[in-house]
Amino acid sequence: MNRFDYVRAGTVAEAVQAFAAGPDARFIAGGTNLVDLMKYDVERPGRLVDITRLPLAEIEEHDGGLRIGALVTNANVAYDARVRERYPLLANAILAGASAQLRNAASTGGNLLQRTRCYYFYDTATPCNKRIPGSGCPAIQGLNRIHAIFGASESCIATHPSDMCVALAALEAVVRVSGPEGERSIAFSDFHRLPGDTPEVDTTLKPGEIVVSVDLPERGFASNFTYLKLRDRLSYAFALVSVAAGFEFDGETVKTARLALGGVAHKPWRNREAEALLQGKPATRETFQAAADLIVAEAKPQSENGFKVELARRAIVRGLEQAAAGTPQSLSDKRIQ
Repeated sequence: MNRFDYVRAGTVAEAVQAFAAGPDARFIAGGTNLVDLMKYDVERPGRLVDITRLPLAEIEEHDGGLRIGALVTNANVAYDARVRERYPLLANAILAGASAQLRNAASTGGNLLQRTRCYYFYDTATPCNKRIPGSGCPAIQGLNRIHAIFGASESCIATHPSDMCVALAALEAVVRVSGPEGERSIAFSDFHRLPGDTPEVDTTLKPGEIVVSVDLPERGFASNFTYLKLRDRLSYAFALVSVAAGFEFDGETVKTARLALGGVAHKPWRNREAEALLQGKPATRETFQAAADLIVAEAKPQSENGFKVELARRAIVRGLEQAAAGTPQSLSDKRIQ
């Protein structure tokens, strides 16, 4: 691990100032991703700005929804009574990810800012455009079973690892940030980037900006939702495909539909055309299959992950059926319901 300066900030303004004054500075809270990357010599910050003392560890009522401070742990979000009652999709997604120990340490802001990555990113003996821009992407011609089938580029085919973020995408949360130019809000769909020619840049944050909170809207799909996660083992594994789905109904007809996928792209993946297709239709298997077919028609698999296309299609149909029936995927019995 390289040598670095360490600064502990007491306010958001102090954190922003300390970040701007340091060489290759990084904010650190729970450190569940950053510390790993430093140990592997992937990240070499010149300064760590400790933000754990900032007043950002509360969940508060806000404009009919909830405002989750950036330093609220994943566990505290998942077990908060208001989140469980009004946004169970988010609670279930969090509990499907990582381990209890990590959820107790990882922060909300840190979850949003964890690096989109694959095993080549961690291996400093191999090229990686995310580590060293322009060095190449060995995954494209190499081991790519877990990689993206949507939104990839010739520069990077890694997938975003978060479960929380897939649910936040479906809920259409808003990220509030602060930086040298003041505060601003970012729609969740605009917060993470596709790789394009600059895969080393994961988010749309400006230099020196810090995540302050995540704001949840009033509508949370409390009755008709699911988070379905398909993975190689039943715990402590990233998703091969995950589905966050929520419905509102007008009688037997879909009034509002939200759908986001994880494990398939460089960011949580939404298809607005598929959501529009569901609206005004009966909640039938045929309707759900049409939406799934529309989504996977855009898939561009790699040499080893073609199975993800059919896996995604089936997962979408199953997830929509669970959400429509109000029978979300069980967290205690992880067999597909």
